[in-house]
Amino acid sequence: MKKIGILFLSLFLTTITFSQNADQAKSLLDEVSSKMGAYKNMSISFSQTLSNEDAGIMEGDEPPIRGQITLQGEKYSLNYLGNRFIFDGKKLYVINNDEKEVTITEGDMGGDDGFIYPSKLLTFYKEGYNFEMGELKNLNGRKIQLITLSPIDSASDIVKVELAIDAKTKHIYKLIQTGSNGSKTTFTITEFKSNQTLSSSFFSFDEEKYKKLHFSID
Repeated sequence: MKKIGILFLSLFLTTITFSQNADQAKSLLDEVSSKMGAYKNMSISFSQTLSNEDAGIMEGDEPPIRGQITLQGEKYSLNYLGNRFIFDGKKLYVINNDEKEVTITEGDMGGDDGFIYPSKLLTFYKEGYNFEMGELKNLNGRKIQLITLSPIDSASDIVKVELAIDAKTKHIYKLIQTGSNGSKTTFTITEFKSNQTLSSSFFSFDEEKYKKLHFSID
């Protein structure tokens, strides 16, 4: 009977510890989202790498893909893979420079494919994840807190997401997304600027400009 009581107490304490750990992780994520979301705008340069050990693709085999995104509220301008994505708060304009075409859709990218887009960096965690505090690491003199997010949906295309957060600035430093197919996508923020002076038309699509450049617009 005594052993059963000890086992129950051990399970109970483990549950409390796990709950506290999750609460701490969620609280830190909310603090990061609030801190970064309070800026008038943000300009973020990032690099992206892809690896999949099962497929023989190791990190570093290919040079990183570089991108840049400027966010202001719900609006953003994203340069990625040679294309420009402009979301003006209502419509998304995808400017494909190689094909010389512009695609216009109502609303933002939905993320139904399970991919965490850079524009969702501050909000993606708010639905559908469990949280766990990870290690506090020292990286080049910076204290980096790791948090692991696990999808609640067991059928999710994402197995886990790891966020690396600068413990001093409360800024996201890195995001690592592991897919169910074994692929690992890593976004690293290489440059961060806030409260930049932007023109009133920064998040607007200049249709006449692209017509003159003979882009097809759909």
